[in-house]
Amino acid sequence: MKNSELDKLDEQVEKLDEQVKDFNDAILRGDDDSDSDIEGHKLMVGLFSSWAKSHRAKCEMLTNKNKKKKRKRREERPTTHPRNKYSENPPDFAHLASLYPSFKPFVFFSRDGRPRIDWTDFNATRELTRVLLLHDHRLNWWIPDGQLCPTVPNRSNYIHWIEDLLSSDIIVKTTSNGGDKVRGFDIGTGANCIYPLLGASLLGWSFVGSDVTDVALEWAEKNVRDNPHILELIEIRRVENGKETLPLEGSHNEMLISTASKIDLTENMGRETALSPSSSSNSSNLHPNANKRYCGPPILLGVVREGEEFDFCMCNPPFFETMEEAGLNPKTSCGGTPMEMICPGGERAFITRIIEDSVTLKHTFRWYTSMVGRKFNLKILTSKLWEVGATMVKTTEFVQGQTCRWGLAWSFLPPAKKIASSHVAVKNNLSFMLEGLDRKFSAINVLQSVESFFCSSGALCNLNTSSFTVDVTTTKDHLDAVLKSESQHCGRVASCEDVQEATISSSCLNLPPNNLSFRVSVFQQIPGTLLVKGSLQQRESQVSGSFSSIFQRLEEDLKQKFCRRK
Repeated sequence: MKNSELDKLDEQVEKLDEQVKDFNDAILRGDDDSDSDIEGHKLMVGLFSSWAKSHRAKCEMLTNKNKKKKRKRREERPTTHPRNKYSENPPDFAHLASLYPSFKPFVFFSRDGRPRIDWTDFNATRELTRVLLLHDHRLNWWIPDGQLCPTVPNRSNYIHWIEDLLSSDIIVKTTSNGGDKVRGFDIGTGANCIYPLLGASLLGWSFVGSDVTDVALEWAEKNVRDNPHILELIEIRRVENGKETLPLEGSHNEMLISTASKIDLTENMGRETALSPSSSSNSSNLHPNANKRYCGPPILLGVVREGEEFDFCMCNPPFFETMEEAGLNPKTSCGGTPMEMICPGGERAFITRIIEDSVTLKHTFRWYTSMVGRKFNLKILTSKLWEVGATMVKTTEFVQGQTCRWGLAWSFLPPAKKIASSHVAVKNNLSFMLEGLDRKFSAINVLQSVESFFCSSGALCNLNTSSFTVDVTTTKDHLDAVLKSESQHCGRVASCEDVQEATISSSCLNLPPNNLSFRVSVFQQIPGTLLVKGSLQQRESQVSGSFSSIFQRLEEDLKQKFCRRK
């Protein structure tokens, strides 16, 4: 509630209090009206006054509560990456102007005495980028008029996020470029070549930067040559602007065919879905741009060479469909050519093509990544990645000033398995959620799949449909078989009729110490969501440390079967 509304309530309370006072004075004066009438009116006005005061107090409490919520949201809003050079020390325009005379004409002071630049002036933003790269990164840099001018802090956020992905070891390193060397691929590096320059200078990464226009290639190569200390780390590669192509299964450069004979992954991209796939929506609700597809030069297929391996690719895609749409923000001027800024279908179509290419290239890259400009598209693209079989999908938010972008990363490599060592305390109870289940699946289907999962490795299982539990007893050999087996991607629920059934007691303390006994229970939470819980029943087992690893593999298997299908 606004302060003006609270002020009005205060005025009403004051008037009512005055009326109560007038009634008291009338009683003392002995006016003609009967005392009972005056007392009655006084009582009514007094009650209303009390209600108004109470109402006013509640409104004030709600107002303060909303203020706290807004303040909390502002505090929780993602900020600059903590390793970003500008996280704690944003650029000091006045100091930079004193050091670099070419920047001084673009700096002015606002009424509050703070130094500022005109963000709608392309020359000002370009000079700021040049000065920041030179002052903070020792990089010589320039671009001609009209080319896309990057903001250094924002681009640094993306570099550091990829650094986080690579150092997390969620996806194990498989590239053969040796040691700790990191090799990246910048899709559409542009004349500015900002990502290879920052990645090489900050972290010593090597890059291939691709582009298609002569101007972009010429200036990207110039920016690399002007920095001899990182010259050997960056290769600028020309993309041949040939006939539009789509990927097929098989090797890289033999997998290009015309669009007329290949089904498009963008076919159903207009359905907004949650991060886990949900049921399909009516085609009449499709976004008007849902079926627009990328029609341009190759992105990864036909550019990545046979036998090449990379730790990651990154991309600042064309966010818009038209230059008019690109110019809707009157508060900034970052330049940009049509090739850099727009494509049919905008960023969704462009990133969808990267996804299509990644389905074929798969393990050529440890991580595929792209920046995303619209959160609506982030949800749709994430859902599509689960649909095509990505083993890992990660998202983040980049915030720099008033600009907000999102990062999307995915991989087709198996996630790293962390086996619990003997000196680590074993958790006796583990659980996970299955969200976004298809309506055709129920708790009993999941329960049967749990039984099948362990029976297939030779474990003894006892399924109880009344209590929705499966009691499992395994040996060390069975555990090894489960941990070494690849997760299955089919959605059917397999049977284990060919596996010997045995009734397992909930108390298994009399079993040999190299056996593992546990119970898996399935609980209905809300429609479309199940809780799967595992309880270790033989804590003294020598192989109890493998319980968390087995349960993690079960989680992956069930999510692949039940949470990634529409």
